[in-house]
Amino acid sequence: MNQVIIPIKSERKPRGTIKGRTPDPKALAEVRALLGDAPRRRDLLIEHLHKIQDRYRMLSAAHLTALAAEMKMALAEVYEVATFYHHFDVVKEGDAAPAAITVRVCESLSCEMAGAKALLAKLPAILGSDVRVLAVPCVGRCESAPVAVVGQNPLPHATTGGVMKLVAAKAVKHKPGRYVTYAEYRKPGGYAILQQCLAGKRDYQQLTKVMEDSGLRGLGGAGFPAGRKWKIVRAEPEPRLMAVNIDEGEPGTFKDRYYLERDPHRFLEGMLIAAWTAGIAEVYVYLRDEYAGCRAILEKEIAALKADPPCALPPIHLRRGAGAYICGEESAMIESIEGKRGMPRLRPPYVAQVGLFGRPTLEHNMETLYWVREILEQGAAWFAGHGRHERKGLRSFSVSGRVNKPGVHLAPAGITVNELIAEYCGGMLDGHAFYAYLPGGASGGILPASMGDIPLDFDTLQPYGCFIGSAAVMILSDQDRATDAARNLVHFFSEESCGQCTPCRVGTAKALALLDQPKWNQALLAELSQVMMDASICGLGQAAPNPLLSVMKYFAHELA
Repeated sequence: MNQVIIPIKSERKPRGTIKGRTPDPKALAEVRALLGDAPRRRDLLIEHLHKIQDRYRMLSAAHLTALAAEMKMALAEVYEVATFYHHFDVVKEGDAAPAAITVRVCESLSCEMAGAKALLAKLPAILGSDVRVLAVPCVGRCESAPVAVVGQNPLPHATTGGVMKLVAAKAVKHKPGRYVTYAEYRKPGGYAILQQCLAGKRDYQQLTKVMEDSGLRGLGGAGFPAGRKWKIVRAEPEPRLMAVNIDEGEPGTFKDRYYLERDPHRFLEGMLIAAWTAGIAEVYVYLRDEYAGCRAILEKEIAALKADPPCALPPIHLRRGAGAYICGEESAMIESIEGKRGMPRLRPPYVAQVGLFGRPTLEHNMETLYWVREILEQGAAWFAGHGRHERKGLRSFSVSGRVNKPGVHLAPAGITVNELIAEYCGGMLDGHAFYAYLPGGASGGILPASMGDIPLDFDTLQPYGCFIGSAAVMILSDQDRATDAARNLVHFFSEESCGQCTPCRVGTAKALALLDQPKWNQALLAELSQVMMDASICGLGQAAPNPLLSVMKYFAHELA
């Protein structure tokens, strides 16, 4: 007897719809109104999440479902992105909405040294239940520690009274200060070099050679020669893209913000010159969400540039981060620009070959591009002519901690920390003696004052288990302890690990638990550190042990 197979009819949904929850009509209408005519592309997911968060102070289940339907994405995809980033408040069904005003108090090292813990202890009781108080990682204003951010409005040298005043006034928006506008920048010759490039008066070989001769290296921390990077990317097939990294989340680093708040077009012109030299089709600028004032400046000035362009411009896209330190890593930043969780990619291939949207990508730190115009005007010898102790170039040092004049100090490459404190920072604070320093932010290790004559530059600190990174120099005094600093920094890395790889995800948490013990198990910490350095996918896990390894090597007296 032959078996008859009867096909089962399935009630398939029409193409173009996503299986899952049916969106609430009211929420769908609200999302559509917010998005307006904006494209519903996958890479704009984070931008669209920001629109909802900004309008409603949270991401409700109803709005996430509506957004998923509107973008024809699975709800799980939208949810996993929304919950990855610190600045998105995802509220589940039945849960209470967040308070009307959020006060974020930075708990990173410079702010902790300046009294952030006391501020965090006092504010909840003073402000009451209508205000949410959060301890957050570095907000990029270490020179004015401690810092609180009311809504999006940063409060330098924060006090309880100052926070109360801003909250009472509902002063939650940050207004940019005085800066060089597009019209002002154009008057003394701004964008003239870019015009010369497009007019055929300069060629890309000449520009690349000047940059190579100047010795300018990537100032985001990696230190790769800028001119060589342009040459490598230009050799890749078209179309080529560019991604500018302004996600300076490294505790102690604030130089990019400093320059953007004062002279944004110097950066923008450098960016466009680099794009022309490398044959770039489109440019994406990724800015950390903590820099609301810089975002307002860039939005206004890029619009002014496009409205009255000095010459033909490539498309320029400004993308907004959402609170994730890991997105300072170039491939994690690219993932975020594509609208995904900011998780680092395995390499090779490198982003110069397969980067943004799978295309060859020129990735640069903002400050690297800031120097392009001046180097081309003054010549390679001008930039290379600066330096001390057999080093070449200039460095923008973000200095914070126990000095009289914290801030961004432009100094010769190779200057020592003793020279930096004495000549640029006005010496140590009264009553404080120089005890230790971090030459490269949270990742760069900790050295004692007795080693304060090492030149600060690329490649000079590696023999001591440290590195300069983005030149974030944090100064400790005899009123601080290196063990406390290491604990603060490892706590930061534990909170900011993206969780993708086990050595970093588990290792940072385990290291922090070991540092919280009355007596450090140094043998176990050393073994754990080696595993993290050997097996972590990206620089976060690889560099996270540096603070504790430095303490065990140079501050053994604190562990006795």
